[in-house]
Amino acid sequence: MDKKPQEHRQGARPREVPPVVLLLLAMVLMNALLYLCLDQFFASPPQPPGQPSRCPSGYFRVGQMTSCSPWLACEELRTQVRPLKRVGDGAVKRVFLSEWKERKVALSRLTSLEVRGDFLHGLQMLKSLQSPHVVTLLGYCEEDNTILTEYHPLGSLSNLEETLNLSKYQHVNTWQRRLQLAMDYVGIINYLHNSPLGMRVMCDANDLPKTLSQYLLTSNFSIVANDLDALPLVNHSSRTFVKCGHRELRGDFVAPEQLWPYGDDLPFHDDLMPAYDEKIDIWRIPDVSSFLLGHVEGSDMVRFHLFDIHKACKSKTPAERPTAQEILDTYRKVLNSLRDAVMTQTREML
Repeated sequence: MDKKPQEHRQGARPREVPPVVLLLLAMVLMNALLYLCLDQFFASPPQPPGQPSRCPSGYFRVGQMTSCSPWLACEELRTQVRPLKRVGDGAVKRVFLSEWKERKVALSRLTSLEVRGDFLHGLQMLKSLQSPHVVTLLGYCEEDNTILTEYHPLGSLSNLEETLNLSKYQHVNTWQRRLQLAMDYVGIINYLHNSPLGMRVMCDANDLPKTLSQYLLTSNFSIVANDLDALPLVNHSSRTFVKCGHRELRGDFVAPEQLWPYGDDLPFHDDLMPAYDEKIDIWRIPDVSSFLLGHVEGSDMVRFHLFDIHKACKSKTPAERPTAQEILDTYRKVLNSLRDAVMTQTREML
């Protein structure tokens, strides 16, 4: 009988993968990586990494400090803080860039004894409202009428456009980051309206430049309230309302209820001026947000989606205006929906 040929003991030679398959696999991998990058790019602005929990009342921590230190007292302010140059002037305070233990800090001094009441009110607000929404207090001396706070080199919010026009900040000059800044601003108003000290109103804000000067732009491109010298209390239960100053206010920036209601026939008199509530802060939000959104690519799209909530903010009837929390919720929804839409469109183009 003829013997059958022996079968090879070794396995069959593996087939080579066609180049087109390898190319397709590479494209799938590249798209997956690109999607991950897009998720990072369109995400909300990053927060400072490893941000520690806040210090208890009476203590502070700034910069690279690893532990909390007690607020500096008079003797420490006199001997350890060295003023360098004046960087700001206001009706109540002069601000000096200063140095404390090789750290840049902001030293505020009372301008005149006539406004010491406002100065001490602002100090009390700073002490009691320490939070992520308010500039960090480092110390104070009532005897010398001085307050020491964290220094933010980017300055007040009025410098926003000038700052974002610098080449090193072009990467954050986007509608996403600008909308986040608007959310920071509304978040501060919401915090003040629901603060541990009750409902507080930002009274020292009768025009846009003055309003912007009350806030600081941090190096992480967030916003903190800085000037709390005029922060009166509203209490609807006890019918405690406010009047922002003792002079007649004019212009479209202030709420209608802040305008003299009796016409030109009756001269302005503070005793006859009706008081008002926290909804004056709501009236200003569209104007401040429009400034923060600027005129970068996509900002008009954001304004379109915020049109309805901003229209409600401008209601002539204060009670019909939304709360700061409702506005903040709307901003957050708009940010998320537009971000998702841009991501979807970008992915479809791949």
